[in-house]
Amino acid sequence: MDGSRYLRAQDRRARLMRYDTAVILKRFHFVESSLVLSIAGWIPATAPLLLKTTYARILWEDSQTAEAMRQRVFELRYPSRLMSKEGEEPLIQLIDEARNAPSALAFYLALVQVLLPALKDAYQAYLELTDVTGDGPSWRFMQQARQEKVQQISELLALLPDMLAAAPQDLPAASAWVEALRQQLARLGGIGLDPVEAQGESPLLPGRVPFAVAQIPARESGFRKVRFYWPDVCVPEYPYGEGLQLQLRSAVSHLNEVWAVEACAAFTFGLADELGWEFVLDAARWTYDEARHCRMGYERLTSWGFTKAEMPLGDYIYRAARDQDAIYRLGMLFFFETKNIHKKPERAEKFRQIADALSQHDMDFDWADETIHAHYGKTWLTRLLEVRGQGGDPKDVRQRCYELVEAEVASVTPQEQAEILQIAEEMITKAERLAAAV
Repeated sequence: MDGSRYLRAQDRRARLMRYDTAVILKRFHFVESSLVLSIAGWIPATAPLLLKTTYARILWEDSQTAEAMRQRVFELRYPSRLMSKEGEEPLIQLIDEARNAPSALAFYLALVQVLLPALKDAYQAYLELTDVTGDGPSWRFMQQARQEKVQQISELLALLPDMLAAAPQDLPAASAWVEALRQQLARLGGIGLDPVEAQGESPLLPGRVPFAVAQIPARESGFRKVRFYWPDVCVPEYPYGEGLQLQLRSAVSHLNEVWAVEACAAFTFGLADELGWEFVLDAARWTYDEARHCRMGYERLTSWGFTKAEMPLGDYIYRAARDQDAIYRLGMLFFFETKNIHKKPERAEKFRQIADALSQHDMDFDWADETIHAHYGKTWLTRLLEVRGQGGDPKDVRQRCYELVEAEVASVTPQEQAEILQIAEEMITKAERLAAAV
């Protein structure tokens, strides 16, 4: 039959078929999931506080994008639920290799100058080819993913001065690392819609340092760097405080949930292989929640008139688990972050009574988050023990966590006690003066 007699329509919508779409989204999923783990791993070694918390939000956003891609691949390949890196190995190996950066600055620059822009451009190219009528679900989340990449790049670039100030000596090696990554990514054909051009394993980049999670967290120099962030932690009989002191103590406590951001990020990276993608999804959200709590404290203290130089930033709980199995960081966060859940509504009510709506607001949302985290902690700690063949009872982990923290607190020096007492007294005195001026 003469082909000219068949009906024809503009074929622009038919540029990506179902299988083609699944292949591309699978590639993007593995890139995003690699970045989630790399960002998580680098959070403890990153000094600027606002960058730590921004990283936490980004890794959560990326985890949501990666999950949307994963679910769409399953839909498009139904009934298969296989997610294989086959055919994508050189590209994914290179994205993984980026975490072996020689410094926190090198990883940051690789992220903001190479990896995120490459993903942004790839997502734009995908959106220009995809068909909203045939593949509307993909189009929706890919449009959001591209918008998030634009925002992520902008926010990270705004923090460049903070990163350069933290370690200016690292810039030459960091710049060389970025250029090596850029060249190797170009050799592979970039992060795009077409299959990877090169075959075989990606070569290791020059200047690499095999990645390991920092055991002592980096701290921004502008804060009052201490181990113990308030006297009641390490000075016997020092009260938690009421009224104005409770306002201060709660804000400082929220600020110091930076240790929780770092611990959660560390075990996200450390336990991902054992617990799998579903764990990473929950842990990414957990990390982001802790970052929001940290920002709550920072923003309240800032709004009251305190500067970074007046804010104590401690790390004793994170330090307590140094050189330990990642299970103890998970245990620390589960046990020590949830033991005071019942007190949060009481404190929110106290703040309401003194018309401190912002502290009340933050404590209210904190409580909601922590109830979710209690579920995360119980679920994944139990699962980890089962995976390791140690049964499902976490009480031994709990006991070891308490022992580690008690040992850290017991090592406090008289000088540290005197320093944090002075910091607290200075903050209370200033708070009283500010309150009297209202």
